[in-house]
Amino acid sequence: MKKVEAIIRKSKFSAVKKALHEVGVNFFTYWDVTGQGNEKEGHVYRGVSYSTSDIQRRFLSIVVNDEFEEITIKTIIEAASTHEVGDGKIFVSEIKEAYRIRTGEKGKDTLN
Repeated sequence: MKKVEAIIRKSKFSAVKKALHEVGVNFFTYWDVTGQGNEKEGHVYRGVSYSTSDIQRRFLSIVVNDEFEEITIKTIIEAASTHEVGDGKIFVSEIKEAYRIRTGEKGKDTLN
């Protein structure tokens, strides 16, 4: 099992969510985050332009069986990319075990 974590633009979240559902990734957790990166987001208020180093993003946490790892990553990249600085990052880590709380069962079948 793999844990795929992605930090993406908030504006691309709907497209990523739809694309993940289309390839069979139907369960994931997400939340709004603020971070700092190479992109400097500019704002205009009453005709005055200013920038801030705090960038609003959405963080997705997805645990998938090994056979879904590549398609999950490919789907996120295709749906989230604008080909501009600030599109985000994807991190992949190994999951040692998963348990279903309701039944107590463990293993990769708990993700279905």
